[in-house]
Amino acid sequence: MTQNVSSVPSAVPSSVPSAVPTEVSPEARAGLGARPSSASAGTPSAGRLIGVDLARGLAVLGMYSAHVGPDVTVGGPVGFLLETARGRSSALFAVLAGFSLVLITGRPHPRTGRAGRQAVVRIVIRAVVLMALGYALTALGTGVDVILSFYGLLFLTILPLHRLRARTLALIAAAEALVLPQVLYALRQSMAEGNWADAVIAGDPLARITGTDGMVELLFTGEYPVLTWMPFLLAGMAVARLDLTGSGVRSRLALTGGALALLGYGGSWLALRLVPHALSAVAHATGSESASSAWWSDTVGEPEGHTPAAWLLVAAPHSQTTFSVLGNTGIALAVLAVCLTVAGRMPRLTRLARPVSVVGMTALTAYVLHIVALWFFTDVWEVPAIEDDSLSALPVLLAFIVAATLLAALWTRRFRRGPLEYVLHVATRPARRVP
Repeated sequence: MTQNVSSVPSAVPSSVPSAVPTEVSPEARAGLGARPSSASAGTPSAGRLIGVDLARGLAVLGMYSAHVGPDVTVGGPVGFLLETARGRSSALFAVLAGFSLVLITGRPHPRTGRAGRQAVVRIVIRAVVLMALGYALTALGTGVDVILSFYGLLFLTILPLHRLRARTLALIAAAEALVLPQVLYALRQSMAEGNWADAVIAGDPLARITGTDGMVELLFTGEYPVLTWMPFLLAGMAVARLDLTGSGVRSRLALTGGALALLGYGGSWLALRLVPHALSAVAHATGSESASSAWWSDTVGEPEGHTPAAWLLVAAPHSQTTFSVLGNTGIALAVLAVCLTVAGRMPRLTRLARPVSVVGMTALTAYVLHIVALWFFTDVWEVPAIEDDSLSALPVLLAFIVAATLLAALWTRRFRRGPLEYVLHVATRPARRVP
């Protein structure tokens, strides 16, 4: 997850996936151990994918900690918790995005015929709306790297693969994780040495409309480049194809996540110490005294100017390397497995975790409102604690969390969808006219 807005000009978007759709087939609900949520009189009850909502809620709170909370340099238990959320929350969002795409297009089997075409159009409409909303939030100038625009393009990019089986999706995700970070590194190096990217930006209508670098930013230079974030969504799609009712499947999912996390972070730790001069090259490129933490922490910073090849050995959450993708995917899969197990086997703990799961049910609304709140408190009211790196920002973070959970709990007692989730649902209604 990216850093506090006070410490750097960008922070996690942390993309936020739209809420898990309620238009889920009975088979999909059964496969996830979903149970109906409470609804008010007159409001039809809906099956909620509680485990997915719980995971998404954790990702929202992790995003809040990156944007609102103290800087991780405060140290201690608070600093450690803040650091574990950085980058890994946005990766969890991306995995859940792929999961949601499969839910919309059909789970456990893809919809076919007219229903399949309508589902594809719904995804396309959602993607366009999310891209527009992302650029609107970016225009507020909060310093948060809004993920929604990247998120929309990611949906469009992986949509052609939505009919593939779990094993095929997993293999493609693994291949992309191994290859695409190296491709992105080479492309970024070529941008530094030539001006081809400037020529593309000059002819890009999206760049002219939004006042950004347009597709070049979304694909290559942004905080969440599509080129290296596709594996997260594909991993989520693969998981959604599984029968998650069995504890054995969830256990294997957790073990797979742990193995990927060990391979990513542990592999980076070993590589940085075994490859001659790797740590010193990273330290020199970033101007950081904490290069030894580059195997797991964003505190290493970003390369200033030329990026050495040794950077490919780093696993910091936003380093866009193979080690980073593997490690973050592993953490996301493990968290999802735990949340699904809690929802399916531990009803008492599920009830205790409801404040988090209801935030996940209204994730898009919670994400957008927290950015609007940041803009209001920093640009309108100019509240000093919002831009504080110290522990003085901790009460502000807790206030954001309490406000989000209370509002989400009150809203979901009466309505099936969050406010913006409902707007997104209405926006996709034209898909019903697809023949």
